[in-house]
Amino acid sequence: HPTMAALNQTSLQPASFLLLGMAGLEDLHTWLSIPFCMMYIAALLGNFILLFVIVTERSLHEPMYLFLAMLAMADLVLSSSTVPKALSVFWSLSKEISFHACLTQMFFTHLSFVAESTILLAMAFDRYVAICNPLRYATVFTHSVIARIGLAAIARSFCVMFPTIFLLQRLPYCRHNIMPHTYCEHMGIARLACADISVNIWYGFATTLLSPGVDIVLIGVSYVLILRAVFRLSSKDAQLKAVGTCSSHACVILIFYTPAFFSFFTHRFGRNVPHHVHILLANLYVLLPPMLNPIVYTMKNKHIREKVSQVLFRAGQ
Repeated sequence: HPTMAALNQTSLQPASFLLLGMAGLEDLHTWLSIPFCMMYIAALLGNFILLFVIVTERSLHEPMYLFLAMLAMADLVLSSSTVPKALSVFWSLSKEISFHACLTQMFFTHLSFVAESTILLAMAFDRYVAICNPLRYATVFTHSVIARIGLAAIARSFCVMFPTIFLLQRLPYCRHNIMPHTYCEHMGIARLACADISVNIWYGFATTLLSPGVDIVLIGVSYVLILRAVFRLSSKDAQLKAVGTCSSHACVILIFYTPAFFSFFTHRFGRNVPHHVHILLANLYVLLPPMLNPIVYTMKNKHIREKVSQVLFRAGQ
C-alpha cells in the first residue's frame, strides 16, 4: 500500500539528529570553542571587508578582484553553514538538529565547497591568460563572461549536490540519530543508516574525483603552463612580477585543498585514525580557508592592501 509505505519511510527517518561534537574530547569543548569562535569572527570580518572594498572601489572592478569577491561569498556561506551550529554544540546550547535542517546544512556546506573549487579553477585560468596571452586578456574576461562563470560555479555545485538529498532521504535510519560530529555532512549522515549505503559511498567518491579532483588537475596544468611562460620572459623584473601575481592564488589553493583532501582520505581510508581527528580535519577545511583567504590576498596584493587600509582608516576616524 503506497500510503503505508510512505508512512513507514517517514517513521524510519529520525525527526532530528543529536550532534555530539568532538566525541572523546567533550571535556575540551569549551576550550575548543575559543579558537573556533575567534577564527569564525576573523573569517566574517575579513570576507565582509574584502567584499565591501571590492564592491565600493571602482578601480577593483577587474576580473581578478571580481573572482576574489565570489571567493569571499563562497567562504562566508561555507563557514556560516557549519560554525554557528558547531559553537552551539560546544557550548551545549543546542545539540539537536532536525532531519531536514541537517540535509539543508549538508547541502549548503558541500555546495559552497564545490563552488569555491570552481572559482579557484577560474582564477587559475584568469592568471594563465593574463601571463601567457596578455593581449587577449581584456577580450576573454569581459564582465558578462565573469558573470557567466559565477553562475556556472553555482549551477555546477547545485547539480553535484542536489542528488545527495534524495540519496539520503531514501535511506532508513531505524531510530539511529546520534551523530558524533559538529555538523552534518553527506557520509556522516549516510553512516547512520541501517541499510546498504554503497550508492552514497560511490556517489561521494565520484563527485569528489570529478569536481575538486578534476579542478586540482586543471589548476596544476595551468600552473605548469604559467611557469613555462614565466621562465621564457627575458627580464628578471617581469619574471618576479608574474610570480608575484600567482603566489597569493597558489597559497589559497594549498590552504583550501590540503585540509579538505586530508579529511576526505582519512574519512575513506583512515581506519586507524582516531574519530576526533576526523572531526577536527572536517572542521579545519570549513574554517581555515575562509579565515586565511582575505589575509593572504590583503598581505600579498598591494592594490587590495592600500584600499583595505584606506577603508579601515576612514572607519577609525
